[in-house]
Amino acid sequence: MLFNSVHYLWFLPTVFALYWGVLRSLRAQNMLLIVASYVFYGWWDPRFLALLFISSFSDYWLGLWIDRSDDAGVRRRALVLSLVFNLGILAYFKYSNFFIASAVDALHALGLQANIGTLNVILPVGVSFYTFQSISYTIEIYRREMRPVRDPIAYLAFVSFFPHMVAGPIMRAVDLLPQMTAPRRFTYANGVSGLRLIVQGLFKKVVIADSLAPMVDQVFRLYPWESGPDLALGAIYFAFQIYGDFSGYSDIAIGSAKLFGIELMTNFRTPYLARDIGDFWKRWHISLSTWFRDFLYIPLGGNRVSRPRRVFNTLVTFIASGFWHGANWTFLAWGAIHGLLYVPLIGKGDGPVRPAGQARVLLSTLLTFAGVTLAWVFFRARNIGEAFGYLKGMFTQDVISVPDRLDGLPFVGVMVLLDLVNRHHVRDPFGQLQKRWVRYAVYFTLVLAVVLFSRRNDVQFIYFQF
Repeated sequence: MLFNSVHYLWFLPTVFALYWGVLRSLRAQNMLLIVASYVFYGWWDPRFLALLFISSFSDYWLGLWIDRSDDAGVRRRALVLSLVFNLGILAYFKYSNFFIASAVDALHALGLQANIGTLNVILPVGVSFYTFQSISYTIEIYRREMRPVRDPIAYLAFVSFFPHMVAGPIMRAVDLLPQMTAPRRFTYANGVSGLRLIVQGLFKKVVIADSLAPMVDQVFRLYPWESGPDLALGAIYFAFQIYGDFSGYSDIAIGSAKLFGIELMTNFRTPYLARDIGDFWKRWHISLSTWFRDFLYIPLGGNRVSRPRRVFNTLVTFIASGFWHGANWTFLAWGAIHGLLYVPLIGKGDGPVRPAGQARVLLSTLLTFAGVTLAWVFFRARNIGEAFGYLKGMFTQDVISVPDRLDGLPFVGVMVLLDLVNRHHVRDPFGQLQKRWVRYAVYFTLVLAVVLFSRRNDVQFIYFQF
């Protein structure tokens, strides 16, 4: 089920009314969340409900096993079993065909013929998100950072909670599970804040991202014949398309959760206002970047090792992050580019920080955005050759010419304006507007725009494929 569908327009208030108006006990509310989440997930393809349940129940049982044992070897084996099971699911559904195709290409490069067919595998929506969430649960129990939950209903509600299940934010068990085991109450402030986030998220997705999508598709499809300035605009449009799409989804997810008295972490914090690539990753897909920091970078040694080893750890983490996004060499290249952009920053934060002037901040922000946008070309391209061809054309094809594809600039401008207005209020958009009539005028404008643009735009969320 899509957030921007008519089905969700009926689904959310129905679940909300039953949750607060009919049910009183915490256990009954959690059971409703499980049923609602399975309906939400199964709307796409009910066959994968069994996979979600098996994944959830196996980690619930392994968490209890890890906790009750004092034998380090037993605890380690249970953790490895959890990792193998969850990563095995990802490897089979998401990466099996990539590994097969890569092996065939490698054999062909060596002059050997291999007739290995790919598998007819359908990628379950959200599998990358809920498997990472389950992994965090068993790891945190193994590290003694939390005790396992004894109530299977609360655990299933934690894993399958529908607002964030299929595209994040990736919630850590230590943050979300306590909210599933403690009584919740509805507050007017939470309700208003949640609705504001939902409206803003729909605006970002339906009006901005979906309007830019066909422009981006056309530029990338026709890149050999586009001028350099138009290719540059196409890359910028994609940067704002994916930002509007993914941050819009996160806004709707966080806002929907608020309606049920549950807080999800902030996933985006005006990333294109970042001053360097390190600052960017503190603002972009925060739940994923902190997951890789805590469960990969720090276990590799983090900042406690020599600078060459820190460089290695950084590159491994960024490449793994790229590979998490998709089974394609373009995603590996995208992760590697971000890693290489980050390497010069290693060690700089160890000394005193000098305040920068406004001109320097503006320049560093523009340079960071330029680097991120060039990397997005690899993320969007179908293969490495197309990415390099696109970048080559950007700097060689009629570079001194007036661009034709200016129709996306108004949408970029609106997105920038939203970030500037809400840069200090990302959890409560437009809450800083003191006059009530101004707030309601903004709400009415956003809702009207969503209704009007939803009639012509119908694009699936980009991150559903990850």
